[in-house]
Amino acid sequence: MLLPFSKANRIEAGCDEVGRGCLCGPVVAAAVILPPDYANEWINDSKKIGRQKRLLLTREIKARALAWSIGRAEVEEIDQINILNASYLAMHRAIDTLKVQPEHLLIDGNRYQPKHPIPFDCIIKGDGKYASIAAASILAKTYRDQLMVDLAKEYPGYEWEKNVGYPTKKHREGIQQLGHTPLHRKSFRLLPDQIKPNR
Repeated sequence: MLLPFSKANRIEAGCDEVGRGCLCGPVVAAAVILPPDYANEWINDSKKIGRQKRLLLTREIKARALAWSIGRAEVEEIDQINILNASYLAMHRAIDTLKVQPEHLLIDGNRYQPKHPIPFDCIIKGDGKYASIAAASILAKTYRDQLMVDLAKEYPGYEWEKNVGYPTKKHREGIQQLGHTPLHRKSFRLLPDQIKPNR
C-alpha cells in the first residue's frame, strides 16, 4: 500500500506527467488531491498496472478524489520551449484547474519549475511511493493513451494504437515510409538518420 500523504492535516496534490519520451502528441500531466483517509491497495505507478485495471482505477479516482485535473502541452509548445519546460507547463495547467486549492505539491521526479507560491517536494519514483502521485500518473496515462488511440484512426500506419507515440520499430518504420505528421515533434530525433519527409 502506498503512503496516503507526506504530512498529515494538509491538502496535498500529487502531480505526474506522461509522454515525455514520445515522438508525437502532447505531454500530459495530472494533479490529484485524495481524501486523507482514502486507501486503495491497487493504486500504484501506472506503468505497473495493466490497461483494464487502469481504466477501473481511473473511474474510482475521479469518483473519490477531492479534486483532480488534467493539463497538457501541445506539440508546438514542446518544439518551442523543449520537452522539459513543456512538462512543467502541463503540470502548471493541471494545478491551475484543480477545484480545491492545494497547500502542498508532491511532484514525481527530481526537478520542478514552480509557477505557483505553493510549497512542493520533488520525489524520485514518487508514483511508487505516494498514492496521490500514483493516482495522477494513472489519470495522465489513461487520458493520453486513449488520445493516441483515437488519433491513430486519423493517422494510420504508425501503430499509435499500440505504441501510443513511443519510438518503437513500427512507429519509426511508419515515419520512414509515410513521413511525419503534424503531430510529430519536429525537435525530436524522429529517425536515427534524421530523415524527415513530409506527409
